[in-house]
Amino acid sequence: MGKELAEVFPTAGQVFEEVDEALKQNLKRLMFEGPEEELMLTENAQPALMAVSMAAMAVIEEEGGLDAGEACRFVAGHSLGEYTALTAAGALSLADAATLLKLRGRAMQDAVPVGEGAMAALIGLDLDEARAVAADAAEGDVCEAANDNAPGQVVLSGCRAAIGRVLETAPGRGARRCILLPVSAPFHCALMAPAAEAVAVALDGITVSGPAVPLIANVTAGPVENPADIRRLLVKQVTGMVRWRESVLYMLGKGVDTLVEVGSGKVLTGLVRRIDRDLTGVAVTAPDEIEAFLKTL
Repeated sequence: MGKELAEVFPTAGQVFEEVDEALKQNLKRLMFEGPEEELMLTENAQPALMAVSMAAMAVIEEEGGLDAGEACRFVAGHSLGEYTALTAAGALSLADAATLLKLRGRAMQDAVPVGEGAMAALIGLDLDEARAVAADAAEGDVCEAANDNAPGQVVLSGCRAAIGRVLETAPGRGARRCILLPVSAPFHCALMAPAAEAVAVALDGITVSGPAVPLIANVTAGPVENPADIRRLLVKQVTGMVRWRESVLYMLGKGVDTLVEVGSGKVLTGLVRRIDRDLTGVAVTAPDEIEAFLKTL
């Protein structure tokens, strides 16, 4: 994870070194060599994903002379990606983002005992339909919409028993597929309240600046620039739904026609195409993808 990027571009390697220094951990070695099960621990995966995104962003800025504040209308990120977006826009330092995500990941994992929470993706239902399934399946347990990713793709989160009832009943309510997700905790639901409290405390000791361009916040699907509002929404995001579909539509409504996904994987680029065919999604992480992207600038 990120190894090829660091081998080709020294700037990327410097980002990984800075993250390691901030965390006082050899996360880079874990990313490059594994073991995978240790890297997949939430407290490691969250800063690692941010590090890869910021390494690619650093290369784009250096090799292409690109400045996010000048080249972009908005920044946005899905869940932990919101921290990366804020870092790219200068609202958070790289070291602070890594520290926050390490703590956030650990707090999320500790909020619910292993095995007591679960998440499931419902394919073929819109947000209102998915929420109705969740409400009927709850039976007194927590069961909520966690991610509104794209038309017909909503993720529910909550108590394992309630998610089990969702998997049993959703096909009869119009869901084409119901997928139990391989996650370590039930993210973005009320069960994450202890983690939200931990993030709030951690943010008190962190400097948050106004971003160079507005962030489209997960929980409001609208722009935010005021540092106090950014802090408040980062805390609310831990238990709140990621309104990705609406966020993308907001940017489209403001004249955005191209979204560049800088980071590990191409999931968001795929979602962009499902949200609106008029939008162009470009995924940029690997060295060849970066080189191809720089030629378009």
